[in-house]
Amino acid sequence: MNKLKKFSVFIIIILIITLAFFIFFRENFEKVFSVNIKGYDSKKTIVILVDLEANTLGVFQNDKLLKTYTVAGGKPSTPSPIGTWTIISKDTWGEGFGGRWMGFNVPWGKYGIHGTDKPGSIGWSSSHGCIRMRNNDVKELYKITPHGTKVIINGGPYGNFGSYLRPLEPGMRGSDVYEVQKFLKEKGYYNGNPDGIYGEGMKAIVHKFQKDHKLPISNIINSTFYKKLGIELKE
Repeated sequence: MNKLKKFSVFIIIILIITLAFFIFFRENFEKVFSVNIKGYDSKKTIVILVDLEANTLGVFQNDKLLKTYTVAGGKPSTPSPIGTWTIISKDTWGEGFGGRWMGFNVPWGKYGIHGTDKPGSIGWSSSHGCIRMRNNDVKELYKITPHGTKVIINGGPYGNFGSYLRPLEPGMRGSDVYEVQKFLKEKGYYNGNPDGIYGEGMKAIVHKFQKDHKLPISNIINSTFYKKLGIELKE
């Protein structure tokens, strides 16, 4: 009986070691051998640059472009967050996200890079604000993108305003709302930390600014409001 127990324990130990080796080997095999990016150096930091106008995502190391992917950015009604962000979360989410998720530190919502079950949406502005990739592409990018990776999202020639000044109204979110809040804060109207959300608190601030500058009281931030605030787009 003692010999049988010892043999059973031995078999269990062998199985545990085999399983651990398999998991280790599989993960490292995927990281080292499945990355098809010419010139990639696993010891160096990468930077991701997303061009919303061209619907492309570029991977850079030492200012050198290593690979470009075709992606989908946000629709005009649900824009992607323009600016410089950091990857703060990674996960292997379900089929609708292509099994991969890399989240940004955007203050006004949950945005990130992920795959899709709608490959026909890739190549044009079709998402709810996230950066969509083809599933094989996002799996490859996921392997070389650690927490802390910088992601620069460029939406046009006017910085965080993208390609134009859109009219803003309560309920809207985005980089342009964030910028307006920063301008209002600089002028002493916005006391909190900008969060990119046009809520009830911001509406009261907008009304006060309009009253002080003899503008019609309205919930909508329009071209006249932008001009009084000192925001004029110049290339």
